[in-house]
Amino acid sequence: MTKSSHSIRTPMALVCLTMAGFSASAQATDSLGMKIGQMILIGFPGARVDSLVLEEVRAGKVGSIILFEKNVPNKPSAFAPLKKIIWTYQRAAPIPLMVAIDQEGGKVNRLKEKYGFTRSVTAQEMGRSGSIDTVRFYAEATASTLAGLGINVNFAPVVDLGVNRENTVIYKVGRAFSANPDTVAWLAAEYIKPHRRFGVITVLKHFPGHGSSMADTHFGVADVTSTWKEEELVPYEKLIDAGMTDAIMSSHIVNRKLDPKGYPGTLSSRMIDSLLRKQFRYNGVVFSDDMQMQAVAKQYGLEEAIRLSINAGVDILCFSNNISGSEERTVDKVHSIIRSQVERGKISLARIDEAYRRVMTLKHFRLNGPHPQVAKPVPQAATDSVKVQPPQTKKQKKKKGRLKSG
Repeated sequence: MTKSSHSIRTPMALVCLTMAGFSASAQATDSLGMKIGQMILIGFPGARVDSLVLEEVRAGKVGSIILFEKNVPNKPSAFAPLKKIIWTYQRAAPIPLMVAIDQEGGKVNRLKEKYGFTRSVTAQEMGRSGSIDTVRFYAEATASTLAGLGINVNFAPVVDLGVNRENTVIYKVGRAFSANPDTVAWLAAEYIKPHRRFGVITVLKHFPGHGSSMADTHFGVADVTSTWKEEELVPYEKLIDAGMTDAIMSSHIVNRKLDPKGYPGTLSSRMIDSLLRKQFRYNGVVFSDDMQMQAVAKQYGLEEAIRLSINAGVDILCFSNNISGSEERTVDKVHSIIRSQVERGKISLARIDEAYRRVMTLKHFRLNGPHPQVAKPVPQAATDSVKVQPPQTKKQKKKKGRLKSG
């Protein structure tokens, strides 16, 4: 990778964090195995501590976990028992875990009022309110709740555009702030700010744009070649340029305008490495969307999907274990596949090292200092002064030449 003014330099404090974080139980884990573990995110069964997952965490085989509604104790006041579950996993980890959740609001809302959590609303409702204070209020309520529980990653905000009214996975469930890309970027930035104040990492999704799709990638291929437009990239450009991007999640959509070979976004080096990394100069963590979704799992198989995604530039592979038929996707199996691919030269050790550095840099800043500015740096104390401009009131000329050829 060529050096640039936006490259990440791994600080010495990060090395200290890594070394100090190892427990005696992790000493037997070899360096490659430990690095692979930091690239794996998994879900766990039930509203309790799972003994197998706990051992996998203790052994350093996973670096991140994700919570769903099934993991929330079914009682009117679930805060304390859920916090204890999270605390138990975190305490066992040799390197601090990223504990993630999809807490967008509305339908994609794991922490519901019936469990004693604060009310949330959809991004669409926030966008239609016409008040920036509405976004700030609900974002702060969400961020403070997550931080109190020990959840340090929110897979939000969605920066897809609400451009297709027939879209069942984005528009019809209210996950988009607006159809206007400038409005989406502006509201997303306001949503991110309270999360940063409470030390919760946010993840933009679903790159390079899922709003124009006609199908749901949970169940099969979603091809947006004929419906996708360049303006769907605008929120990413603006948020990266403003230093407001902690991490990004790839989508499984097929877009032959961006990848003529038809690889889904998660598996496409054209979309992740060429467009996101090189053209947009984003050098932070990329999470995959769930690797067990049928758009990837059924079409490519686990081994091929893992190889393609890592080589494309994905740093953390997500296995929710929340989709029917996904029980076979064990941590040991994923570990074995990645190790085998490295040993056979299908995935380079340099690519593993690169992903590991990105993950550890994100964790370092999350635990030991200011929030990471992994794209284009802004002044340190300027979280709230960072500006993404609100949409113009007059019609603006469309920006030309956003995508480079080749």
